[in-house]
Amino acid sequence: MSPARKTLIWAGVAIVIAVPIAAAAASPLHAWRDPVYIAAGFAGIIAMIFLLLQPLLIGGYLPGLSGLRGRRVHRIIGGALVMAVTLHVAGLWITSPPDVVDALLFASPTPFSDWGVIAMWAVIATAALAVLRRRLRLRPRAWRLGHMFLAAVIVLCSVVHALLIEGTMEMFSKVALCTFVVMAVMKLGVDLRVWSLRRP
Repeated sequence: MSPARKTLIWAGVAIVIAVPIAAAAASPLHAWRDPVYIAAGFAGIIAMIFLLLQPLLIGGYLPGLSGLRGRRVHRIIGGALVMAVTLHVAGLWITSPPDVVDALLFASPTPFSDWGVIAMWAVIATAALAVLRRRLRLRPRAWRLGHMFLAAVIVLCSVVHALLIEGTMEMFSKVALCTFVVMAVMKLGVDLRVWSLRRP
């Protein structure tokens, strides 16, 4: 890969990451919200960005982060994703415990809450599966299928969750980020032939 193409790829990724954060930071809605609530919102945005990076890392699509190095960074980002989701939920809990309880019980009047809770549990399940992988003695194909299935659930539910929220994220940049996340996961699934009955 030529240096120019590497630079172009990294520049594209940087733009996709920076624009939603900058647009959310400039939102006038921050003037009426608690600092903890604002931090929780940005934790959710960061989590969505991590969802974009994960398939790019494991697929070796980022120059300089392919193979073993990419998988190591993938694990680190996976842990950071769990932390971001935890901070997102914890911040919302601090600002409004009843709303979080309703969401966890699927009793919230806001439709986006259900999708967010499903995504949260899928993130937790993915982390647990990764930690217990050796103890469960999962075969590589079983691990790949399970991991990819949970990743698909996380992405689908997170994207719907984000798109249904009318908050500080600017709509165009939010749609663009969600689209890139979905496209990255779909490309990875096709390239790995993860659903094929034959071994890749």
